[in-house]
Amino acid sequence: MALTRNEPSPLAGVRVVDLSTTFMGPYCAMILAQWGADVIKVEAPAGDVLRYVGDAKVPGMGPIFLNANRGKRSVALDLKDRAATDVFARLVESADVLVHNLRPRAAANLGLTPERILALNERLVYCAFCGFGSGGPYENRPAYDDVIQGASGMASVQGVNGGRPAYWGSAAADKTMGIFGAAAVLAALHGRAVTGRGRAIEVPMFESMASFMLLEQQGGWIFDPPSGPTGYPRTESPYRKPFRTKDGFLAVMVYTDEQWRSFFTAIGEPALADDPRYRTIGTRTVHIDELYSLMDDHLTRRSTAEWQEIFERADIASSKVNAIQDLFDDEHLVATGFFESVEHPSAGRLRMARPPVDMGDRATATLRHPPRLGEHSVEVARELGYADAAIADLVGRGALVDAATPSQDAAAVPGQDAAAPGQDAARAEEGHAPLQ
Repeated sequence: MALTRNEPSPLAGVRVVDLSTTFMGPYCAMILAQWGADVIKVEAPAGDVLRYVGDAKVPGMGPIFLNANRGKRSVALDLKDRAATDVFARLVESADVLVHNLRPRAAANLGLTPERILALNERLVYCAFCGFGSGGPYENRPAYDDVIQGASGMASVQGVNGGRPAYWGSAAADKTMGIFGAAAVLAALHGRAVTGRGRAIEVPMFESMASFMLLEQQGGWIFDPPSGPTGYPRTESPYRKPFRTKDGFLAVMVYTDEQWRSFFTAIGEPALADDPRYRTIGTRTVHIDELYSLMDDHLTRRSTAEWQEIFERADIASSKVNAIQDLFDDEHLVATGFFESVEHPSAGRLRMARPPVDMGDRATATLRHPPRLGEHSVEVARELGYADAAIADLVGRGALVDAATPSQDAAAVPGQDAAAPGQDAARAEEGHAPLQ
């Protein structure tokens, strides 16, 4: 999209309080930051556990944290201290959106129920991520990406033709949930613009990912009683995988009637276009194993570049198979300026992906660097009306953690795996002062 307008980002003026940790909540809030929201990340004195995962140049600034928390400000509060809960209450009163991923019991122990929060600010959009939806027997179970991949059918589908279930090689459920959450928040903000009132949103991982999987995998079970098996034959085919070429691998998707005719001509078998098994998308889906097996055989006979040229002429979607490190030199990503160099005040120079969605303000949109723990504690406290003497008292008693204090990196927990909802439940049940 060539059009670039010099105007505010769409969420300019929206304040988001991000009380979440690890992947999905922070990813949701980071998307909102990319679209212009002022996101204040509220962390415990130990910080989000993802600060300490991965190869960090400085303590507390691991690579996943850097990616998931760009564009935010960090306020570190010890919510065991009543004075810190007062700061948090003021922050909620000033906000448009609150995001958290506490289990319901933990949220209740902290006084973070929708009823109490919306009583503080009736215009707030309260977005709670959870592992399992409220009202069911799994309601207070802990949940992580791997568990949800298993529960939702994702892992089972990876076990093609009855093979062993497998996880996606990515925290796919967590990141999908972040997108679900961002969409829900935007819908709720639109509703508030109409009614003047906020609302409570529950974004459950299990139900959301079950819905995600059923879209194309429900098959004959869309009918009651079922008319046939679950599943989608094209994605179940053992031949659905990157195809080996003479010199590498190629991802190819031949889809329309015209594309299949072009492919059959390219392999020297144009008559196959009139074969009853392959004439329509319905019959091709039934016989997809045979088609993919045919492709698997023929693609080995030419180089990746030769096939890409053929497929480009035929308007068939294809791409060489990139390793993650290949993305940094991909000619398209380079040409579109996808990566940008960012100077971080403590972590040094970073190479980061710019916001992928072009809102028409790419030339003017800027994001804050990923924050150090408590980097903006004092700044935000002043915005909330605290005098410098009161702030000094909060910092002195440890209720508010300032990045300038030497203890801010002391709570590093290297080697912990990244978690999902409910990781703060234990802390919530160990004497945190409830929000008043």
